[in-house]
Amino acid sequence: MIDLYFWPTPNGHKITIFLEEAGLDYQITPVDISAGDQFRPEFLRISPNNRMPAIVDHAPSDGGDPISVFESGAILIYLAEKTRRFLPEDIRGRKSVLEWLTWQIGGLGPMAGQNHHFVQYAPERIAYAMERYVNETNRLYGVLDQRLSHREWVADEYSIADMAIYPWVVPHKNQQQDLDDFPHLKRWFYEMAERPAVKAAYEKAKPWTNRPAVTEEGKKILFGQTATAEA
Repeated sequence: MIDLYFWPTPNGHKITIFLEEAGLDYQITPVDISAGDQFRPEFLRISPNNRMPAIVDHAPSDGGDPISVFESGAILIYLAEKTRRFLPEDIRGRKSVLEWLTWQIGGLGPMAGQNHHFVQYAPERIAYAMERYVNETNRLYGVLDQRLSHREWVADEYSIADMAIYPWVVPHKNQQQDLDDFPHLKRWFYEMAERPAVKAAYEKAKPWTNRPAVTEEGKKILFGQTATAEA
């Protein structure tokens, strides 16, 4: 059994997609990040960076005590190695998947995240910041579109790279991106959307998806954290 500490953000959806694809038993513990659940001591013992998702694996492959894992990329690698699925074992295939996984972690995720922040949440409309991150998101979409121009999946075979990238493209309209400008990415995006496991993952998130907009107090919790911040 996997305990998944989850909120319906792109990083959260990455993990439910994997768990559904692999058919692993899991249960969700919601972590309402706009209410400050990520600062609870019991969660910080699992995720010291006060970020979700995080997991606890009660049946690790070494047969020992439960293992906790935080950071979405680390979780995907851990689960792929546990199940020996969606991460090739040959050196070249593994290299390719890890390249594109880290491309998402270090590029698309942070840039699209800043796009979301300055376009949707920032109290001031800062034209330079908005243009900077909308343009960089656009550039990254172009990189992905080119990659997909001659292959079905991001790293040849369907992998954790596809699972990591897809949730960050789902809010493309909020990122001010038009998929019609990226035909190869668009084809891949709709193939991903039709996968039964992807549909199931987003269905599992519905109890926490359609919630009121983030309040001003919630924004302070989400965006005002420092080393001494408390919920």
